[in-house]
Amino acid sequence: MRLLHTADWHLGRTLEGRDRLSEHEQFFDELQEIIIDQKVDAILMAGDVFDSVNPPAKAEELFYESMARLSNSGNIPILVIAGNHDHPDRLAAARTLIKKQGITILGYPTVEKVRVHVPKQDLFLNVAALPYPSESRLRESFVAEGDELALREAYDEKVQWIFQQLTKEFTPKDINVAMSHLFVAGGSSTESERPIEVGGAYTIRAVNLPDNVQYTALGHLHRPQEVKRAPKLARYSGSPLAFSFSESGYAKSVTIVDVSPGGQAVAEELPLRAGKPLVRWKATNGIPQVFQWMDEKRDINAWIELEIHMEETPSIEEIHQMKKAYPGLLTIRPVFPEEQIAATTESSRQVPIDELFKRFYSRQTGGAAAEAELVSLFLELINEEEADQ
Repeated sequence: MRLLHTADWHLGRTLEGRDRLSEHEQFFDELQEIIIDQKVDAILMAGDVFDSVNPPAKAEELFYESMARLSNSGNIPILVIAGNHDHPDRLAAARTLIKKQGITILGYPTVEKVRVHVPKQDLFLNVAALPYPSESRLRESFVAEGDELALREAYDEKVQWIFQQLTKEFTPKDINVAMSHLFVAGGSSTESERPIEVGGAYTIRAVNLPDNVQYTALGHLHRPQEVKRAPKLARYSGSPLAFSFSESGYAKSVTIVDVSPGGQAVAEELPLRAGKPLVRWKATNGIPQVFQWMDEKRDINAWIELEIHMEETPSIEEIHQMKKAYPGLLTIRPVFPEEQIAATTESSRQVPIDELFKRFYSRQTGGAAAEAELVSLFLELINEEEADQ
């Protein structure tokens, strides 16, 4: 069986006030192409369908229309769970109607597994599906307020117990996977994920993910990644679009999982083309350098965050001219000489002295790397000088 794992769509999200609905439309078009080309049998959507509990009407319309299209009249089952951004009741409001399309939506955590018949393979898929398990959605308070360590331990144990209940009837005769929207300790996050826990309390250990499933599909972290130290293969599929400039330069993807009854799952990342890239421009030579890049049509189809080094504040006319030439230019941050000096000084304080020497040597020699013996000699000389003072 071939599964497609995706998550963190955040329909309705904007970037510096700019609507991204058209980029999401491109994503769903590409997703349909992938489903056909890769011969996908079922889809797992691991939470954060929407960006808020009260999404725009156009975002909801895009979601339901896309689900009907992707499910192909029920031939490709789709399982969707609520993330921390989704309103559980609102997300699942149409579940009775869309059930006929082979679409299952879960809003609140339960201890009942989902068993889905996959028509294309005539097999059953067991899913231990756990929508975002906050205290309020679990309708349970774990420990007294203020004891963060105890809360973390209690939360970890509770999530582990729920997975045990969800998977206790799993057998090797079927295909068994787990799915949830939560933060596994050790995951690599970006600035675009809004916290789902206070002080890191709502986290679980990777070793406590289910061990009697073949794959665990996770949502919440926007960077695609495998979960280390998990008992069985577990992954965050990442978001389909970049939602903050901290994700600049990171490729977006969905995950294709091949799995058979009793077998080991194999996952593959499929990069996405949809959506505008987010790029950072750093114009150290001022406004002329910016206009040169614009003449070259550099990153013409991207969203751009501009840092521009200059002596004086840019005029309104210059700002207007830049934004008119490049509608994707979202922010312009001038950096004046005193800020440059302060940043350089602070940076130098934080960089180890041996690293500073390596950089200096590379600049002086046109890019050559300092040998280890030379670096050691430099450090010895520094230490001797400090000892003599």
